[in-house]
Amino acid sequence: MGSTRVVVAVRVLAAFGLVVACPVAASASAAPDAAARATAGPYNAGKPRGEGKERLLFRFKDPRIGESSGLAVSPTHKDVVYTHNDSGAGPQFYAVGPDGRTLATFTVAGAVARDWEAMAASVDPATGQSFLWFADIGDNLNGGWPDYSIYKVAEPKVMRDATLPATRYRFRYKDGNRNAEGIMVHPKTGRLYVVSKEFAGSIYAAPARLSTDKVNILRRVGPAPIMATDAAYAPDGSGFVIRTYFSASLYRAPGELTGRVSMPSLQQAESITYTRDGRSLLTGTEGANSPVYLVPLPASAAAGKTTSALPRASVTPSRVGVVPDAAASHAAARDGDGDGGVPAGLIALWLGVALGATGIIAFIARRAA
Repeated sequence: MGSTRVVVAVRVLAAFGLVVACPVAASASAAPDAAARATAGPYNAGKPRGEGKERLLFRFKDPRIGESSGLAVSPTHKDVVYTHNDSGAGPQFYAVGPDGRTLATFTVAGAVARDWEAMAASVDPATGQSFLWFADIGDNLNGGWPDYSIYKVAEPKVMRDATLPATRYRFRYKDGNRNAEGIMVHPKTGRLYVVSKEFAGSIYAAPARLSTDKVNILRRVGPAPIMATDAAYAPDGSGFVIRTYFSASLYRAPGELTGRVSMPSLQQAESITYTRDGRSLLTGTEGANSPVYLVPLPASAAAGKTTSALPRASVTPSRVGVVPDAAASHAAARDGDGDGGVPAGLIALWLGVALGATGIIAFIARRAA
C-alpha cells in the first residue's frame, strides 16, 4: 500500500508539472482539427497533402484506449497502426484503422503490464517476419523494480481478436536502473535500444543477441533529450527520432544530432513513429478520444535524406521546421544533447517542481512506512 501511494503521488505531481510547464490552449487545437478532418486520409504511402504542416489523422474511437502510450505503423498491413495503454491496463494492444476505429484487440499471453510505456515494429531482414515489441520499462521511482521486461510478438497476420504468444526478455542497466519511455529497433541490424526519460537522458543499446534465460544488460551509447517520451528508427535505418514533450530530435546515430522538428501542441505527448515511406512522423498523446497527427518531414530530413546541414526553418508550436545544428552533434555528445529546444526558464521551473515533488514524496513515503 505504501509504495502504491508513492507511485500515485509521483503521477499526480508529474501531471501538475505538465500543467504548469506545458499549458495547451484549447482554441489553438480546435482550429487545426476542423481543417484536418477535411483532408484526413491514409498515411502509409504517397506524399502527404499539405506538406510542411501537421494534420490530424484521426482520434481513437475505442473508449478502452484511454492512455495511448506507444505507437507503431504495421510493416505489413496497409493503413494499420498499433497502440497500447499505459500502466493500469492489461497486456493488450490494439490494431486501429485510418478512421480511428479498432480493427482487432490482441492479448499478449503470459505478459505482465506493470508499466508499458513504448512499442516498436520490426521486420527480420533474413526471414521477412514482422514483429511487435512491447516495453514494460516505466519506473517512476527510478530504481523501484529489480529489472524490466520487453516482449516480442510475431505480428498478427489477420485483424481478428486473438491471444498471441510472446518471447520475454529481461533487462537491467549497467549504470543503475532508471525510468524510460522509449524503445526502437534498428531495421537493418535488429538491435534493440532503450531511451531513458530523465533531465539528462541517455540512449542504451541492448546486446546484439538477446537472451531469454538471463538478464540482458543495457549499456549507454549516447545522450538523449530532456524527458524523452518515445523514439523510433526510420524504416531504412538512416537515422532515428526521439520525442519529448516539446519537440522531436533527429539523429544520424547515437550522439549525432542533425536537427529538431516541431510538434503539434498535445496534452501529454507520449508517442512517435515513422510512416512506412519514412517521409513523415506520426505522434500521439494520452487521454480519451486522443488524436494522432501526421507531421511531414522536410525532404532533406526524410528517411535516407538526412544531411549534416539541414535547411533553416523556424520552430513554432503549429508548424513543422528543422533547426540546423552545424555543431550540434559535437555539443550533444559533450553535454548531454542540451535541452531538446526547451527554454532555460522552463527547465528551471521544472527543476523547482521536481525539488518540491521530491520533498512531498519523501514525506508520503515516511507516513506510509
